[in-house]
Amino acid sequence: MRASEVFTPNKEPSVTYIDDHLVGKAKELHQSLETGAAVISLSGPSKSGKTVFIEKTIGRSRLVGVTGAGITSPEMLWNRVFSVIGTPIKASEGSSSGFTATASTKASGGLPLVMQGEVAGSGAWSKGESSSKELAIDHLQLLIKELGKTDFVVFIDDFHYIPKDVQISVSNQIKEAIHGGVTFICASVPYHSDDMLLANADLRGRTFKFGFDYWDTAELKKIGLRGFEALNIEASEAMIVAFADEAAGSPQLMQSLCLTCCYETGNDERSATRAVIPGDLDLISRVCRRTSRIGDYSSTVAKMKEGPKTRGTDRKSHVLKRDGSVVDVYPLILTAIAIDPPELTIRYGNLGDRIAGLCANDPPSGSSVTGACSHMSEIANDAENRIVVEWDGANDTLDIRDPYLLFYLRWGEWQ
Repeated sequence: MRASEVFTPNKEPSVTYIDDHLVGKAKELHQSLETGAAVISLSGPSKSGKTVFIEKTIGRSRLVGVTGAGITSPEMLWNRVFSVIGTPIKASEGSSSGFTATASTKASGGLPLVMQGEVAGSGAWSKGESSSKELAIDHLQLLIKELGKTDFVVFIDDFHYIPKDVQISVSNQIKEAIHGGVTFICASVPYHSDDMLLANADLRGRTFKFGFDYWDTAELKKIGLRGFEALNIEASEAMIVAFADEAAGSPQLMQSLCLTCCYETGNDERSATRAVIPGDLDLISRVCRRTSRIGDYSSTVAKMKEGPKTRGTDRKSHVLKRDGSVVDVYPLILTAIAIDPPELTIRYGNLGDRIAGLCANDPPSGSSVTGACSHMSEIANDAENRIVVEWDGANDTLDIRDPYLLFYLRWGEWQ
């Protein structure tokens, strides 16, 4: 057995899947589904195991998983659903004395089967040997036809990425779809957990809400304890606790740390003889620094540290207590994010306290901090071409969506 088969940061774990603290939630989820078609709102921080929990609890074969990222219309979202289940939705008028279209019927125990003969659109008859015209598709009715009153569940991850105006249309159609027997699970980060209800208040009373939180140290410890035991390794509990603290509540990051520890100590696979890994501070530091190199954020962090180009007026400088160095608000915020304790989601009050604790003189104003957070998020996301940091101005919350970015800020060579 190899270490990479035990500690699996990039895929669903088997040996190190921990669900002791999720048994109650799994039971509630099953009970909610048994009540009939509904909407289940699942909220939790990034990389907190929401998707793995849903896949393990419901089963991958029942899930029709799509993401809200990049969605600009309800039709685009439902097209993604149809793509997953293999439903062709293009319909056209042909040259004969009728027209052709595609529709489907549901198959027992499997995904919907495509058949011909039912119209999935609307249009007038036309004559003409070479004429062809695409028909309008009623995506909502096709969705109900395909998935209504089946065991399949539409899982919309990152629902909060859908633009607000589109959320309203999607929520209205979800309301109609659940009347047709379609079941939905919508996942989002905690401070966007009510987006769907805000978009359509009529969904209140039809929505079951499940709150997911960061894992605590005791839960993350079990990943290390179970995995090292499976590899016949006696690992120091102090070291495992240190990794659990550094994982910032993320089981995925805990998997990465434990796997890196195996590599750093030469335990790539299970040995017949018992291996011993001591709780060595130097080892912990080496593991953390090596883990921070899994994702190279050096160029992105350099851009975040520099901030946007100034326009005529220099930014206010601040002196750091620790070494007397002088920095502006951008490196100051990054340093505040990097200090103990590691947190992926930081609300403004907490961030302000961290900043004030770093400054030997007056800290930056609140507007300066919030403005810089907004600019840094845009800079980071543009640099990575994906969302790695999100500043929610309405809720004054900074969410680091990739724990490896936080880890790089804590352990990488950028300061």
